[in-house]
Amino acid sequence: MFKRSILTTLLVCLALVVQPAAAHAAEVNEQTTHLFQYHRGQDVLFMLMLVAFLMLFIRRYEWGVALATLLVLSVSWPLYLIGHTQLLGQELNIEAIILALFASITLVIAIGVFLGHISTIHYILAGALFVPAYMVNEWFLFEFLEGVFDSGGSILVHMFAAYWGWGVILALRNRRVNDQPMKTSVHSVSFVWLASMLLFVLWPSFVTALLPPEEIIPGMINTYLALMAATLVTYVLLYVLKRTIDPLIFTYAILAGGVAIGATVDIANPWQAWLIGLVGGIASTLSFIYINDWLCRKTGVLDTMGVQNLHGIPGIVGGLAPIIIIGAGWSQLGAVVGTFIIALATGLVTGFILRLFKPPAVMLDDSESFPTDTMRATDPA
Repeated sequence: MFKRSILTTLLVCLALVVQPAAAHAAEVNEQTTHLFQYHRGQDVLFMLMLVAFLMLFIRRYEWGVALATLLVLSVSWPLYLIGHTQLLGQELNIEAIILALFASITLVIAIGVFLGHISTIHYILAGALFVPAYMVNEWFLFEFLEGVFDSGGSILVHMFAAYWGWGVILALRNRRVNDQPMKTSVHSVSFVWLASMLLFVLWPSFVTALLPPEEIIPGMINTYLALMAATLVTYVLLYVLKRTIDPLIFTYAILAGGVAIGATVDIANPWQAWLIGLVGGIASTLSFIYINDWLCRKTGVLDTMGVQNLHGIPGIVGGLAPIIIIGAGWSQLGAVVGTFIIALATGLVTGFILRLFKPPAVMLDDSESFPTDTMRATDPA
């Protein structure tokens, strides 16, 4: 009896020691997970700024692009958080912050379609109109439909950005932008090279931002494989078809692998990821070479930054990839088709509203917003 009492006492003491230790370990693990997610969120915000640098190739239209980026970010991020937490009743946490950044980076990509088509101040209105449209599509993908694969945003971010932006320019019909000079310089194109190479490095943070910890490293491997496949095939295609390497097409199309792998980053094996990146790179490069000018002639409007070539078509490739590699159901096809329709329709509405205001007197030029004449008088460029 005495020995049994001693044993019982020891077990109770051990439980008192082990339970708080286990609880503390669980708390530390949760904090570590949130900390890593915080850093991935910071990477996504950094990538958002780099998207602006990716669009600075037009000489003397660099400050205007940076300003438009900051304006739409400052509108979309708070609006999404308000809608997500106050209207939908979701918790304000690191996931909400990252989801808001996804919305903002989608908008920054989307304005690349109509940069120069509207006055700078109207980007604020465009941002306010974008957020509800984006949230409707987000609901459609992950609430209305079931079993949609899109962890890294091939559909939600890239497809929606491209075709919402196209809806805007189709409604605006500001054809005068087509005749504006889009001169480049070594300096302006170097911005694009820098942005593209840094985005290449950071892309895994974007596509794995909301994945559980155990899926992050496989997702990172898949992302880099896709990006490297796109890089190789872009170089080969440009060399074979143009006998030269167009620096803008190359620096854009190498990122198509990252766009295309988004929907399958957590379900593809390495070889599948490499092939998805290869197809994404081919689709983007051929789109830049052949489809871009044809589409401009047929529609009469200009996609200023070629967003459809980098984000739209590779986004479709990525969105359809789960159907091929794992036999995803009709919901996946519905996600691609539905996003195209929702994006184009809401973009058209936004474009018709923006059309009520006067277009800018000066297009694709910093002087539309900044007093640059004095400075340029001494600018050797």
